[in-house]
Amino acid sequence: MSQPVLRFAPSPNGHLHLGHAYSALLNAKLAQQLGGRFLVRIEDIDKARCTQTLIDEMFEDLTWLGVTCEEPVRRQSEHFEAYAEALAQLEATGLVYRAYASRAQVKAFISTYEETGRSWPRDPDGAPLYPPEEAILSPETLASLAADPNAPFALRLDMAKALKLIGAELFWQELVDLNAPAVSQKAHPELWGDVVLARKDTPTSYHLSVVLDDALQGITHVVRGQDLYHATSVHRLLQELLGLPAPTYHHHKLILDDDGRKLAKSNKSTSLRSLREQGTSAPEIRQMLGFA
Repeated sequence: MSQPVLRFAPSPNGHLHLGHAYSALLNAKLAQQLGGRFLVRIEDIDKARCTQTLIDEMFEDLTWLGVTCEEPVRRQSEHFEAYAEALAQLEATGLVYRAYASRAQVKAFISTYEETGRSWPRDPDGAPLYPPEEAILSPETLASLAADPNAPFALRLDMAKALKLIGAELFWQELVDLNAPAVSQKAHPELWGDVVLARKDTPTSYHLSVVLDDALQGITHVVRGQDLYHATSVHRLLQELLGLPAPTYHHHKLILDDDGRKLAKSNKSTSLRSLREQGTSAPEIRQMLGFA
């Protein structure tokens, strides 16, 4: 049996908050309990928002909290070629297409559709599924956009084709209770429609990069927030399409604000740096989160 490998994989587009602290502490604790390894991965696809200053401050916060990891740390921005190869593998099987309809055009189409009293399907996060482009753009417009090298586009996974190619139901192993064996969970990638795998100006997406990174780093246990539970369906599909191993998953509770909402990096009152500046100690943070 391979050695367990866990990871904490933040996107450094803002300061770490209490939710990040909980996830980092839980992953580090489980890695220790399992006699495994603990990694930190920098998910900095968005190089404009994910600055070196924020990355440095993130590690300062983790060190202050008492969380250490192996070196070197993988940064997604240094591995765009690997994601491009995976994307090319999917394109070679005819599963990826260029989508040209803009967000504004999609929004207008759905608004008109729903004015008739019908509801347009939405993904588990509440976003509307991408409509058939021929319902939004004329054949002439699509041909013109396809011929224009400067036209913006998204590379989307053809969900119907992908599911037909797999031809079987997908499942993943979920540790609902960390003290009990994993249970099988059925994946429902169809609920997400034609997900974005890359854009013209962004060579990969979260969905594509996370499954590839987990495989390349030998991650055996993906422990992350409950808000990503449904995204696991997409990840299981991509793992099957790319021939990647499937880790065991655990989707932990979310740390909520006083109004019961998920913490956000824009809420400075919950950032570790702000709490530290207010005089809160690292042991107090750990005790607050249940890691005394």
